[in-house]
This record gives sequence, C-alpha cells and structure tokens, in this order.
Amino acid sequence: MNIKPYLDSTYLKTAAQAGLSETENRNVVKSFIQEAIDENFKLIMIRPNHVKMAKEMIAKANSKLLIGTVISFPEGTNSLEDKLKEATQAIEDGVDELDYVCNYEAFKKGDTETVKTEVLKGTQLAFAHHKVAKWIIEVAALTDDQIIQISALIKNVVITHFKEDCFPNVFVKSSTGFYKTENNKPNGATVPTIILMLENASPLPVKAAGGVRTYEEAEEMIRLGVKRIGTSAAKTIADGKTATGNY
Repeated sequence: MNIKPYLDSTYLKTAAQAGLSETENRNVVKSFIQEAIDENFKLIMIRPNHVKMAKEMIAKANSKLLIGTVISFPEGTNSLEDKLKEATQAIEDGVDELDYVCNYEAFKKGDTETVKTEVLKGTQLAFAHHKVAKWIIEVAALTDDQIIQISALIKNVVITHFKEDCFPNVFVKSSTGFYKTENNKPNGATVPTIILMLENASPLPVKAAGGVRTYEEAEEMIRLGVKRIGTSAAKTIADGKTATGNY
C-alpha cells in the first residue's frame, strides 16, 4: 500500500520548544517542506507564521503539496473571535486546510454551545474560501464517553448546517500531539480511540494524529477507515522504519 497520499507531514514546534534559534527553527521547517515536496506527501502541516514560506517553495517547485496550519494551538481555549482572526490570516497567506483545536475544556465543563458555535463558524469560514476544516478533539484529555459525544457533536453541527457534498471536507482529528499525559500514557491516536471516532463522526472523515510510528500502524489506521494521518516522521514511516517521539 502506498501510504504517502494519506500523510500530513507535520512540524509544529516553536523555536523555544525545539531549543533552537528562530533562524535554525525556520530552516528545520524549510527542510520539512522540501521533504514533503520531494516525497509527494499529501500535505505539510506547519505553524501559521510559516505558511507564506511554504506557499513560495511549493509554487517554485510546481508541486501539488497542500498546506495545512493549526488554529488556537495547542490548548484550543482562544475566543471564537481570535480563532477566526487567526484562520483568516492563514487563508490570506495561502493555506489550504485549517486544523482548529476545539475548546475541549469548555466541552468537558458541559459548555457544548461554545463548541457548537466555533465548529459552525470556523467551518463556514473555511468553506467560504474553499478550504478544508479539521477539528482537533484531543482524545488524551477525554474519556471514551466524551470522545463519543464530541465526535457526534461535530458531526451533528455539520450535517445540520451543510450539504452532503461538504461532508468530506470536515474532519474530526484525534490530537495535537502536544498534550501532556501522566504515566507515559498515549497522547495521540490509538486503535480504540480511532474506532470510537470513526463510529461516531461518520459520515465525516477522521484524521489520526499523534502516536502512529510505523508503516504497519499507518496501514492499520487506513484499513480502519481514517483518511489522513498526521506525523512528524512521515518519511521514516513511509520508508518502513520506526519513528521515535510522540507525534
């Protein structure tokens, strides 16, 4: 199986998180973009401040690589106004896909209206500019019941407010890859959590992000039914090797 068309090659560390200077970190981002172009991955997933650079590199290479970025990353607690402002800037810079972090903390407190509103407004903004929207639910912060409920919530907002031909362009995504878990528990996609998402988000597609470290694991996720896999080790996995790290 050629898994490359499923891979969103991902680099989301800030310079401080990577222990690098801004220039050094920018060079790492450049190398990830170039690798994604060379390897024919589906998409490069980067921070918003790097979208313009990616757009220029992809145009120069005459590549079909898509550009994705994260919104309200990684906590998801920004106001709706701030989320839409950040997304609008990314659209102006040339992004193709917007991966919003749901306000899962509000959801856990029972404030489902906040999440419903941001899913509606964020998706409307994406569609108004012919972009794909993905909604990160942060599975490691949720119980199984909460994963079921928030996946269904996103699905219900989309099927209520948008036409059926729009459904393939709104994903439910497992993780940021940045959530800190206790006792070394998984902070990203696992088979049980992905099954819960697939069962409750359908007909929306699911993106498995975080925790996929081998070609075999990626293949298993695809066979389960995921349409995208987010990983910071796309080439390693595509080459059949084992990735290290949490994302």
